[in-house]
Amino acid sequence: MIRFLIISIIVLGFVSCGKNTETERDHLVFRYNEHGNIPTLDPAFARNPQAIWPDNQLYNGLVQLDDSLNIIPDIAKSWSINDSTYTYTFFLRNDVFFHQNKAFAQKGLHAPTRYTRKVVAQDFVYSFDRLTDEKVASSGSWVMNYVKSYKAIDESTLVIQLKQPFPAFLGLLSMRYCSVVPKEAIDFYGNEFRRNPVGTGPFQFKMWEENIKLVFRKNPLYFERDKDGNRLPYLEAVAITFLPDKQSEFLQFAQGKLDFISGLDGSYKDELLTSQGELQQKYKDLAYMITGPYLNTEYFGFFLEANTPEIKSKVFRQAINYGFDREKMVKYLRNGIGIPAIHGFIPKGLPGYEEIDGYTYQPEKAKALLEQYKAETGDLKPEISIGTNSQYLDLCEYVQRELEKIGIAVTIDVMPPSTLRQMKSSGELDIFRASWIADYPDAENYLSLFYSPNFAPNGPNYMHFKNAVYDSLYLKSLSISNIEKRKVLYTKMDSIIVEEAPVVPLFYDMAVRFVNKKVSGLGINPQNFLVLKHVKKSK
Repeated sequence: MIRFLIISIIVLGFVSCGKNTETERDHLVFRYNEHGNIPTLDPAFARNPQAIWPDNQLYNGLVQLDDSLNIIPDIAKSWSINDSTYTYTFFLRNDVFFHQNKAFAQKGLHAPTRYTRKVVAQDFVYSFDRLTDEKVASSGSWVMNYVKSYKAIDESTLVIQLKQPFPAFLGLLSMRYCSVVPKEAIDFYGNEFRRNPVGTGPFQFKMWEENIKLVFRKNPLYFERDKDGNRLPYLEAVAITFLPDKQSEFLQFAQGKLDFISGLDGSYKDELLTSQGELQQKYKDLAYMITGPYLNTEYFGFFLEANTPEIKSKVFRQAINYGFDREKMVKYLRNGIGIPAIHGFIPKGLPGYEEIDGYTYQPEKAKALLEQYKAETGDLKPEISIGTNSQYLDLCEYVQRELEKIGIAVTIDVMPPSTLRQMKSSGELDIFRASWIADYPDAENYLSLFYSPNFAPNGPNYMHFKNAVYDSLYLKSLSISNIEKRKVLYTKMDSIIVEEAPVVPLFYDMAVRFVNKKVSGLGINPQNFLVLKHVKKSK
């Protein structure tokens, strides 16, 4: 522990002249907490927000997303698409360098120092090869499923050809899986690259005391500039702590020791927010709140191959959908942070979302459908069991109480998250609580959950939903590059999901951030990704 403290002091240079110096330098450092573990800083394994957030500071890809989910240039300054051959040609910037690192000793070419190297098209070929290398076993290997080939034409030109049309491909390339990494660093560090990352991002790795603290420093060679021509980033450092629970994280934020917290945890939601979802008065001098749509749909899924008459009955599934008040659920259980899912499965904030007629609270209609079910099946005492983890127990208990009012007995089976994931994937749960967070900004990502060739465990169709019309519309949408034309098909598919009711959409999530008033430029985006290159802090 003493060694760690000494390293921290040397690295950050905060306390060289005592406490006053630390205070003077505080505006140059952004601090946040990761209550989950960060298993790796290798972008080939950036499968969840715990890894994606720090990787966003360390790496770049061909393209990136702005806060409105528009695809904009990153290392690729421009690109062209040949629709007839499904070929994408990317033209790279010539001023992007990898982080300075001893892996480049004596090998720097066209670089400001011998400890770095310019990024070239062949680096993307190498990085994509890693994604599909069975020895690497990347969790992002699926990203390349649509790719037939890729090659570097010269240092600044990369060509990717797809096997078949896939209009969402550019959005896919914005994922951290598709970041560029240098072969020299992989060769030098081997398996230890996970904790010795080398990328091109606005910040570069400095130190990592696992489960205690992670520190990044400003990349002095970063290529992006602001609208006035100033080199990004503005901050000198990013410091990440690993307090294991949300309550401790909140206390650190309230004391001004963290610059922001993300999300709304039950341990502090009433302390921080009013029942109307506004910041409590006593915190308004410390912080401000940012909210926006988050590409996450929370839902109950029905395993349609279950041997229970309730699950097999469409009218019964519809009765559940009409049988509880989503508006009240969001207001009282989430302090208004969320959007009631009354317009289908595609979440608000995503191109393809339309306010189609979904399920609203209609208890009399729910009762009528329930009576229809009883008449059709002879099952006079319908009952269901919902599998969930403890984090969503209050939500499930609310639905339980509401459905019992219309005559459906509900049992709640609480289990660890890992068990829930396994049983959901293997079809062992009649009904399960789940969520789907967008991997890339296209509604196809959500609609793929209902495409029949994607049956779990080999795909994300955990419901084992199969509908011939739906499948044909899904395949047709893949051949249409124009987003406006695709959206028409997306709406038709979402309407089929509503009618057939293989799921119970609960709410579309909202991203919410509580930010110290000293911080500006943080912003928010529908994927709730953390991007710090535009952030400033005042003294």
